[in-house]
Amino acid sequence: MKRSRFSEEQIIGILREVQGGGNTRAVCAVHNISEGTYYAWKRKYGGMDVSEARRLRALEDENARLKRIIADLSVQNHILKEVNSKKW
Repeated sequence: MKRSRFSEEQIIGILREVQGGGNTRAVCAVHNISEGTYYAWKRKYGGMDVSEARRLRALEDENARLKRIIADLSVQNHILKEVNSKKW
């Protein structure tokens, strides 16, 4: 998955800039992001503090790592079942 060029602090700063009374289109133009990106960030990070956003990122990374481990183990399990089912 591609990582954002903006850190959690920057994303939350941009969201707060608009919440503070800025125009969404103008703030997006200043930071060179699309309005779709802004609304996706708002849906994901809206109302969060920086520490909460960092915790979310850490949990997402851990979840991805655990999913890879489960996939590897299920492939190994499938291979072992195929080997054991054959009659020698």
